[in-house]
Amino acid sequence: MATIRLTAAEATIRFLAAQDTEIDGKRVPLFGGVFAIFGHGNVAGLGPALQAAGRALPTFRAHNEQAMALAAIAYAKTHARRRMMACTSSIGPGATNMVTAAAVAHVNRLPVLLLPGDVFADRRPDPVLQQVEHFGDPTISANDCFRPVSRFFDRIMRAEQLLHSLPAALRVLTDPAECGPATIAFPQDVQTEAHDFPASFFARRLHRIRAPEPDARDIADAGEALRRAKRPLLIAGGGVKYAGAAAALGDFAQRHGLPVVETQAGKGSLSWDHAWNMGAIGVTGSAAANALAEKADLVVAIGTRLADFTTGSRALFAQARLVTLNVAPFDAAKHGALAVVGDAARGLVSLDTALGDWAAPATWTRRMAPAIAQWNATVARVTAAPAPVALPTDAQVLGAVNRAIPHDGIVVCAAGGLPGELHRLWRATDAASYHLEYGFSCMGYEIAGGLGAKLAMPRREVVVLVGDGSYLMMNSEIATSVAMGLKLTIVLLDNRGFGCINRLQQGTGGAPFNNLLDAAAPPVDFAAHARSLGAEAMVVDGIAALESALPAALHAKRTTVLVVATDPQAATQEGGAWWDVPVTAVPRDAAQKCARAAYETRRAGVAT
Repeated sequence: MATIRLTAAEATIRFLAAQDTEIDGKRVPLFGGVFAIFGHGNVAGLGPALQAAGRALPTFRAHNEQAMALAAIAYAKTHARRRMMACTSSIGPGATNMVTAAAVAHVNRLPVLLLPGDVFADRRPDPVLQQVEHFGDPTISANDCFRPVSRFFDRIMRAEQLLHSLPAALRVLTDPAECGPATIAFPQDVQTEAHDFPASFFARRLHRIRAPEPDARDIADAGEALRRAKRPLLIAGGGVKYAGAAAALGDFAQRHGLPVVETQAGKGSLSWDHAWNMGAIGVTGSAAANALAEKADLVVAIGTRLADFTTGSRALFAQARLVTLNVAPFDAAKHGALAVVGDAARGLVSLDTALGDWAAPATWTRRMAPAIAQWNATVARVTAAPAPVALPTDAQVLGAVNRAIPHDGIVVCAAGGLPGELHRLWRATDAASYHLEYGFSCMGYEIAGGLGAKLAMPRREVVVLVGDGSYLMMNSEIATSVAMGLKLTIVLLDNRGFGCINRLQQGTGGAPFNNLLDAAAPPVDFAAHARSLGAEAMVVDGIAALESALPAALHAKRTTVLVVATDPQAATQEGGAWWDVPVTAVPRDAAQKCARAAYETRRAGVAT
């Protein structure tokens, strides 16, 4: 057997560079590259190995370990899980910085390979710099924090273990049902140790993402449930995008007369003006979608994990029978559903065949056109430019951006109040055009996520919408975007703090506390800060100024930041559904008593 003598680090990089995937019939590298911030724990091992790899596996330098992992996750999301990236860090805070990102990938079912450096396997110099010592278990290091937020975890104690660990990690990363973060903790001494690896280990491998057919018996049961339904409804989740099932969904809905509503992850599966698209569902949903959900007697949930924002904390369509089509058995079995386990695209084709010429009753579908027309009128009204003297709302800002962004542009956002406004109001054009991280609702994802999206689709304009709170948490990848020549347009909405949580605080009976900056707090010069990171930046005063500045920003060659002040108290009231946020059971004032009474009333009507 032919062998190649390599260090463990060299073997890892050579193996990753040899993995391919298939996109639209074309064979391309599975890994788009490696984000690396070097420190002790990876600079002497993985560092030289990455340098030697060159263009075979490009290395990108970021400014924050969490941000680089978030960018890698966004890259995979933009590629619909067909391509991915790896990230490597030092052994201490560099490694633990990536734990939050691992949770983002875990919740959102997105692939990323994390290669944090680790302490010495031989323990001779223990405790080393940045080592976290467990007094009763010397096998534990800081990297054990990754265990609960990884779909695969291993620690390489001998170089030859890579022969089993790397293929096992790739199996998880490319499995549509198990997909999520894989963490391989890599002790710094092991990285530099040599082993005679089989040459066959580095042969090029093609990973075709599986698209499993659902069981014919489950399809028959689901078809029968649909035929009996008088008021059926389809929910499109992120699995529709990852399966490439958007076109199949549109055809299925039109052929069988089925209204479609979209989760945050599924938004864009159908164009906003598709005849059967009723818009967003749930806590941040459209009035049209939620009205149908409340009346539906059958809900077919496709590729969604049915989180509380989708189900209205299990109250929105509790009266309906639930059918799920999901590639992951874990998600398909939720809420006592009739579970159909399989690929979304293949499942829709099979279900279409089972239904034949059946279509939903006209008495149900005739509700759709007036409902969505009324909602579209609402969207136009709440996103219209305000009077020049008024402080704009988030909705009015995103309306201006939506009108200006190119048809194939990509909007990126994450936590706070903006995702709710976007889910309700943004007019998405295709599956890639709407990029929201709302599974883990991670503040700080926005700019890093925009970087990853732009790296994945450099020819499409990427617009990041970010609040001042998230911006202050993580903005370092502005500098990375400038250095890499990956131009972003960033619209920064400054409401002087955490406006979304301030509104929630008051909505649950609390007094405003510790969320908004008071008048005595000095203003932050966000434009000057962005310029210091290498971006172009300017402050715009109101919607008219924003609309005037957007064309130049969108056509600029360098990352451009537009800062606009917004109203922290205003939020779109139209649409939406109940969200279970507990209220104190020992109210101390009238506001808390009122909030508690309302909470008890709503909670009493929810089935457990």
